[in-house]
Formats: sequence, structure tokens, C-alpha cells
Amino acid sequence: MRATRTHLAAALLSALALGSCGGGERQDANEPEGEFRVELVEASFPADQQLARRSNLEITVRNAERRRTVPNIAVTVKGFEARVDDGYEADPSRPVFVINGRQKEIGTYPESKEAAPGGETAYNGTWTLGPLRPGQRKTFRWSVTAVRPGPYRLSYEVAAGLDGKARAVAAGGRPLKGRFSGAVEDEPPDTRVGEDGRTVVKGVR
Repeated sequence: MRATRTHLAAALLSALALGSCGGGERQDANEPEGEFRVELVEASFPADQQLARRSNLEITVRNAERRRTVPNIAVTVKGFEARVDDGYEADPSRPVFVINGRQKEIGTYPESKEAAPGGETAYNGTWTLGPLRPGQRKTFRWSVTAVRPGPYRLSYEVAAGLDGKARAVAAGGRPLKGRFSGAVEDEPPDTRVGEDGRTVVKGVR
């Protein structure tokens, strides 16, 4: 009897251990493997930026496949931050562009949400817009503000999924990626609030 109880306890502990380790299927088990042809329709971002001025980064892509749906179209952007090695800071990253917030009401309380593509991921600098049907287009759009003067360089890469199994490729099987470069002027725009307390008046330099 004691031996039977011991075996039952061991089996129960084994089952609990498997459950706590997420013994089910892998997170990427449903992501198909292979290359998906994706067309870069348009990519735009102003080369000439100004400190404290808003601008839009937009990337439009199209599924060039005839029958297959892209599992989860995604874009990774690098360059919103720059590395500054001054030997004194624990975190050498400094923002060059910050993503603006947009007002959104959650319940009865006003909140601010990033003015960025809707799909939030656990991967730093990566956004998704979900499945992309054959021939369908989707636009990734970020509203950003320049906060650091000087030259800048942004790079982006399009993916067909988040786990590396589904890959987005351009014509000839090349990775679908690109970059923007330019400069941020160190003088902020000349603006002020009008007499009504709401209107923003832009000065002329």
C-alpha cells in the first residue's frame, strides 16, 4: 500500500512539473516555415528634421503571394535611440526620436497610448499588424518627435512572423529592409500659444 501511494505521489508531482513548465506545444508551433513574397509599396520619413517637431514614419507593404496569407506581418525599426559612450552612464542609450502619445479613454479615465502600429510585441522595436491576405496592403505608421539634434539613421526590416520561421522577402529572395538618414536641427520650432489659450501660432524666422 505504501509503495502504491509513493508511485501515485511521484506521478502527481511529475504532472504538476510538466504543467508548470508549459508542457504544451511551442509558442511558434503554428507559424508556417518558408519565404513569403512581400512588396514594399512605400516608405517615407522626412530627411530634414527639427528639434521638438512631430513627423510621421510610414511603411506600406503588400502581400505579393497569389494564394498564401502572410501569418503576421511585422516591422522592426532601429535608430529611435542612439548609443552614447561617455563612460559615466550605466545605460548608454539616448532617445533620438520619441514616439508620441495619443489620447484614449479607458473606462472613464483619459489615458495616453503610443501613436504607433497597434500590435504590441515582446520584441524590442518590433510592431505587428496581424495576417496579410494575398494582394492586401497594410501601413505601419509612427508619430514621432525629434529630441536629439545631429545626424540620424533609422533602419527597418519587414518580417512575415515573429519567430523567424516565416520570412518576408523581396524580389529575388532578398530580405525586405531599408533605411532613412538625415539630420535634426538643433533649434526648436518658433511656436507660441495664442491669446485664446488654445491656438498654436507658428512664428517665422
